[in-house]
Amino acid sequence: MTKPVIGVLGASGAVGRAAVRELRALGHTGLRLGGRTASALCAVAEEDPTGHHETVWADATAPDGLRAFTERCDIVLNCAGPTYRLRATVASAALAAGADCVDVAGDDPAAEDLLAAGDPARDGRTVVLSAGALPGLSGLLPRWLAGQGLDSVSALTAHCGGLETCSPTVAHDLMLSLTSGGADGAAYGEALAAVRGGRRVPRALRTAEDTEHHAFPGRVALQPYLSGESERLATDLGLDRLDWYNVHPGPAVRALLNLLPGRLAAGDDPAELADRLFLAADLDLAGREPYYVMDFELSGTASGRPATAGLTLRAASSYRLTAAVGALAVDAVLRERVPTGVHFARDVLDPGTVVRHLRDRGAADLRPTGAAAGADHVEEGVL
Repeated sequence: MTKPVIGVLGASGAVGRAAVRELRALGHTGLRLGGRTASALCAVAEEDPTGHHETVWADATAPDGLRAFTERCDIVLNCAGPTYRLRATVASAALAAGADCVDVAGDDPAAEDLLAAGDPARDGRTVVLSAGALPGLSGLLPRWLAGQGLDSVSALTAHCGGLETCSPTVAHDLMLSLTSGGADGAAYGEALAAVRGGRRVPRALRTAEDTEHHAFPGRVALQPYLSGESERLATDLGLDRLDWYNVHPGPAVRALLNLLPGRLAAGDDPAELADRLFLAADLDLAGREPYYVMDFELSGTASGRPATAGLTLRAASSYRLTAAVGALAVDAVLRERVPTGVHFARDVLDPGTVVRHLRDRGAADLRPTGAAAGADHVEEGVL
C-alpha cells in the first residue's frame, strides 16, 4: 500500500521542526516539508537521513506556491502563521487539492470561513483545527482529568504559562487576538471574565501582578482570561464555575502586554511592537531555563463525597507540546479515527492517547494529584 504523503507547512519553524520529529516517532516517513528558506528546510530533512523527506519552497501567503505544495499531499499539517491573518487559507488550499488538513491553530475564524464555503464532509474531507497546546491541549487535559476518579465535576481552576522565547507567529497572533480570534469576529477571549453558574460573567476576577503559585517557580503575575475554548469546556463538562489564569513569570513581557492595547489603539506599528515582544521575552529568559506549565484542579464528587483531582504538566517548551498534538491529530485522521467535516482537536482526539504520548515521548512531566493520583501511572513521565 502506498504511504500517504504528509505535508508539513512551516516545517523549519519552532513548531514545524518539532512536529516533523513527532511524526517520525509515530512512524510517518517521506514527509513533504514546506517553508520559505531552503537551507532551513534541508537542515530539518537532514535530521533523519533515512527519511527521504522532500523539501519544497512554500509560502502560505503566496497562492501559487501554496497550491504547488498542497497538490501532491494527502494531508497537510499547517504550522505556519500568523494564525488570525491566514485564517483558513491553508486548509482551503488543502481541500482544493483533495487533501485533509490539520492546523495547530486556526480556531473559530478558520472554522467559520470553511463552513461558509461548504462543509468539507460532503467531499469526504476532514479538517482539524486548534491542534496545539493552547488551544488544544488546554481542552484535552481537563477532559482527561474529569475521567480520573471523580463521579461528577462542578468547578475547574486552571493556570497556564511559562518562560520561553517568543516566535514571530506567537507575537503577531497575540496582538491580533486583542481584536480577533474568537467566534463571530470577537476577540479571542475576555480578560477578568470567569464562568459562574454555568455562564460567562465579566470582571468576576482580579489580576495579581506579584504573587506565587505552587506549580511555578518564583514570583509570577496571574491574569484571569476566559477564552471561547475554556467557555465551551465549561459547558461540555457541565461546570458551574471556571477560573482560568494566564501566568506570566517574566516582568518585561508582562509590562509590555499591559501596554499593548493602548499602543495599538494609538496607531503604533504592530511589527515594531512584535520586535519589542521578542526582546522582552529574551530579557525575561536571560540566565534562566525555559519552561511551560499547565496546572488544573477539578472539584466534584467521588463516592458521594466532595473530592478534587489535579494535574500539573511541566515541559521545556510549549512549542513541542503544540507539535505533539498536531502530529497526533494527523495520525488520527490518517487512521480514520476522526469523522469527516470541520472539528476542533479538543473534541475529536482521545485525551488518554494524548496523555500517554506525552508521557512515553518524554515531552512533559505529568503529575496527577487527588482523585487522579496514580491514574495510568502518568507520574512516570520525565521532563
